[in-house]
Order: sequence, then C-alpha cells, then structure tokens
Amino acid sequence: MEEFRPRLCDAAAQMSVALSPEQQDKLLEYLALFARWNAAYNLSAIRDPQQMLERHIIDSLSVVNLCGEGAIIDVGSGGGLPGIPLAIVHPDRPVTLLDSNGKKTRFLFQVASTLPLPNVQVVNERVEEFQPAQKFACVVSRAFASIVDMVNGSEHLLAPGGKFYAMKGKLPEDELSALPKGIKVERVHPLSVPGCDADRHLIVLARDEKRGSLA
Repeated sequence: MEEFRPRLCDAAAQMSVALSPEQQDKLLEYLALFARWNAAYNLSAIRDPQQMLERHIIDSLSVVNLCGEGAIIDVGSGGGLPGIPLAIVHPDRPVTLLDSNGKKTRFLFQVASTLPLPNVQVVNERVEEFQPAQKFACVVSRAFASIVDMVNGSEHLLAPGGKFYAMKGKLPEDELSALPKGIKVERVHPLSVPGCDADRHLIVLARDEKRGSLA
C-alpha cells in the first residue's frame, strides 16, 4: 500500500489534517487489512484498494477535525468507518466501535490489535441493547439509514452536553424535518473531500435543553 502514501498525504493536507509518519503508516496498514479481509467479510462493495482509499479513508478523514472532544462511539461501525481513522488521528481519545455483525467486529478486533490502537474498544452488540458504563460525548455514524433512526436508536448513549455527528451525502432535508422533539440541528458542515464531486455533509445534532430530551 506504500504507493498510496503520496495521495493520502496530499488529501489530508488539503483538508488541514496533520498526519505524522506513524499515523500515515497505520492508515495504510488499515487499508491493507481492509482490502485483504473484504472478500471474505464483505466489508464494502468496493473491491479496488485505490477506491477504498478515496471513498472510505479520505472521506472519513474529512470529519476528524469536526467531531468535538471527549469519548467517541462509532455506531454501526461496519468496517471501522469513520471510527478507525478517528482513533488513529486522535490517539488520546477513547473510541468505541459498535456493530451487531459478528464478522465485522472480528475484523475490527484484528485491526485494533494489529496496528495497534490501544484507545479502541470493539463491541459486538445491537445499538439499542448496548448499555455502557459511561456515556459518550460524541455519537458518530456514517452508515445509518436515517438520522431519525440514529437518534432514536442511540440517544441513550449520549452524555449530558454530548452531540450526534451524522455523516451524510446530499443534505437530507426530509430527515431533519422529522427529528424527534428534544433534538435540534446545531450545525451543518458542508464537506470538501478531495477527489469527490458528490455532496458530503456532517450534521451536528444536540439535545434541545429548553424542550427536554428523549430520555
């Protein structure tokens, strides 16, 4: 995967993401593991490592400077996106990768132990059933079907003052208009992802303290 280092570094620089040589190494090793395990574990419909770099890793790096502070949970993490890139770029932040698919969490365990990523915890459980000892400042998702489902399914994971971070393509106006009472849109970040012409957005949501929460 060494041939992809110049592209990774160039894209990161365009997004003002500073990557140390060690972080570059870990991202490229993650890419190699992803490509190797993908055929058997169906992590992604994308089979070409170059496209995996562009559409998965670089896309995930577009939000690493926007996801607040404190402990992160990546809900429906799948193959570890955006959770693994977040954990690599922010080694001092605890990152939990949550997925109900056993094959995918086995892959995530492998990544966390191989790279290694001591700040990563992998949980194989349904989001609705996961009851962590401590709640999270940041609930992140790249793969949920809808923002409403994300909020309804994972609101119990959010610490007081915490925020949801939903990665989306085109701005989903219909989903935002259907948000449950007690949840507000705090900010919408249009994302400029190098090499991607499609619309990309990061939607930040929080509890509306004036109206109460779902809990």
